[in-house]
Amino acid sequence: MSRPTLEVADILRASGSSFIERHGSHLALQHRKVMDAIVRCRTAALGGHHDLCLGCGHQAISYNSCRNRHCPKCQGNARAKWLAARSAELLPVPYFHVVFTLPHELSTLVLQNKRLLYDLLFRASAATLLEVARNPRHLGADIGLLSVLHTWGQNLQHHPHVHCVVPGGGLSLDGSAWMAASTRFLLSVHVLSRVFRGKFIAGLKQLLSRNELQFHGSLLELRDPEHLRQFLRSLYANQWVVYAKPPFGGAEHVLHYLARYTHRVAISNHRLVAFKDGQVSFRWKDYAHGGKQKVMTVSSDEFLRRFLLHVLPKGLVRIRHFGLFANRRRAASLARCRVLLNAAQPTNLPSETTQLRCPMCSSPMLVTERMSGLQILARACAEPASATNHIDSS
Repeated sequence: MSRPTLEVADILRASGSSFIERHGSHLALQHRKVMDAIVRCRTAALGGHHDLCLGCGHQAISYNSCRNRHCPKCQGNARAKWLAARSAELLPVPYFHVVFTLPHELSTLVLQNKRLLYDLLFRASAATLLEVARNPRHLGADIGLLSVLHTWGQNLQHHPHVHCVVPGGGLSLDGSAWMAASTRFLLSVHVLSRVFRGKFIAGLKQLLSRNELQFHGSLLELRDPEHLRQFLRSLYANQWVVYAKPPFGGAEHVLHYLARYTHRVAISNHRLVAFKDGQVSFRWKDYAHGGKQKVMTVSSDEFLRRFLLHVLPKGLVRIRHFGLFANRRRAASLARCRVLLNAAQPTNLPSETTQLRCPMCSSPMLVTERMSGLQILARACAEPASATNHIDSS
């Protein structure tokens, strides 16, 4: 894919300071750190290294990446490493994609309590799948799943949901057999929706009983017990959205499929169309009208406001494993599944390192010298030359 001509970093460089002046009182330290990291990413400010091609002798200075998980330019390398590590864990069965979405009525409460309620979204959705799958009326099996948190819609508004990737089957409750799911569907979405709603609201009530949730601005009225009861009752009034996609094939398709979800950020640089006169235009899919491709134009302040809605609390893990794939039991569970499926055990674990390649001949490049930002600037003044901005693979 060609390098985009417009980047989120360009918008931040042009409008970030004025945005902070006008809205700084509403920005947390984490927001400012993300903005600074994106602006400095792959620039001399972060330092870099001198690279030498082992094939054609081409030389280049590569600037370091910021490695911030919200940066549109840093996710490709992180995704490649993560997917390489996961490739040895795939089973030779069809996989299903299930999406759990929180209703719009919860959006403001979630934004004011991100860490607690994103964690509750993970736990409630995973517990729903595990519980329904264990029910003999459905699958009657212990399953494993991988969950990925997304907080945005295509228009960059707040839209918290979890993507779950689930093998089409699981271990029988006594662990003696592989229980294959239907080739057409995994579990009833209507049942999943009801159970998910019940588990999330039950978790919400527990947090409320411990006075752990914050209420600010438009939510101040929820401090009144009667308003709070009315709010909770309203959450039961509508069907919560759980969407299950058809199975998308076996292990050979899973890595490509996961790559579309695991390390995605709120908006990629390739979706940006124009930035002119304080207005930002970007492409988006209008799923309410059949996924039609459209272009939306908003002010730079509104664009940055929407972008920063999706900054996650420090340390919040946005890719999690549950059930058979939980970290403490994954190795033993996968080995047992492969025995029951008559599948070969993986012999060579994939490498998690990525090799920097020459832009001229694609041969490996060797790092010959590492430099600080000051050293790069001093060298540029002494010997003006163009620098190629590779990802720092170290």
